[in-house]
Amino acid sequence: MNRPRKHDKHLPASVYLRHGAYYHVRAGRWTRLGKTLREALETYAAIQEAPKSGMAELIDQAMAHIRPKVAKNTAKQYDLAAKHLKEWLQEFAPGEVKPRDVAAMKLKLASKPNWANRCLSLLRQIFDYALEQQIVESNPAVGIKRHAEKKRTRLVSMGEYHAIYAAAGPRLQVIMDLCIRTGQRISDVLKIRRADLTDDGIRFEQQKTGHKGVVAWTPELRAVVERAKTLHGNIRALTLLHNRRGKAPDYSTVKIQWDKARRAAGVDDVRLHDLRALAATWAKKQGKNPTSLLMHSTPSQTVRYLRDKEEPLSEGPSFGQSKDSAEK
Repeated sequence: MNRPRKHDKHLPASVYLRHGAYYHVRAGRWTRLGKTLREALETYAAIQEAPKSGMAELIDQAMAHIRPKVAKNTAKQYDLAAKHLKEWLQEFAPGEVKPRDVAAMKLKLASKPNWANRCLSLLRQIFDYALEQQIVESNPAVGIKRHAEKKRTRLVSMGEYHAIYAAAGPRLQVIMDLCIRTGQRISDVLKIRRADLTDDGIRFEQQKTGHKGVVAWTPELRAVVERAKTLHGNIRALTLLHNRRGKAPDYSTVKIQWDKARRAAGVDDVRLHDLRALAATWAKKQGKNPTSLLMHSTPSQTVRYLRDKEEPLSEGPSFGQSKDSAEK
């Protein structure tokens, strides 16, 4: 709660007289309203327009335009970022947001660079929408650079994998085996349908990218799928993996089970998503195509998943015998 005024009690909330001019203060930002009280009150009234002109409404309008164009998981992340942006910019009208305000948000979230970048990316899209709708004249998020994100380099050893596996329950063991044998994201593994079990292998349509492909059957992969079918006895469902109500497992529940097994195994800093990198790295070691396995468009997309730390063995060119060797 703001402290009651001791001076200038006739002024509206957050309006102050300083150095011969009136200012409106919010989020630490001083906006000059004018030199005379009449001019200041008129400017203040314009700022305090109906909520429909505020950032919250713009964000809602833009999200209705953005959400259908992105993957389901991305939409969930954007919804969380949109909620943060509404809180951060709740007192702003769209035209009042300046690059310095966006930069201030980025700096405030510096300790969470990935989250800051997600908010920045969404805000840029929101103002792109506002530009198209002629709500604003420029995009204040353009030119604000993203935080440098630390690349994940952790490669799960097979010893660590087996330790976590031993501490996991039957369903989590199946999920782990499917992840390393298909190379797919955990979200796509959890959504495998029985109809996706084709004659050639398991068909995937990735939720994040929309890329499609089939991971061919191997004896190991067939055995894992058969084990999955025996979970929960006679309960039938549309998905290969499901709970006792016949619904596909949700990621949050699986993550809790993973973290519990990881702690029991005494393994630190290993994430469920690291299993995708493990699959790609071992596929490359075995002479297989990790780009095809991960269903990437280009090999450059796959590089960040390859975490083999072995140093390359190089051989220099041959120039025949040296002069000294020939004279001996």
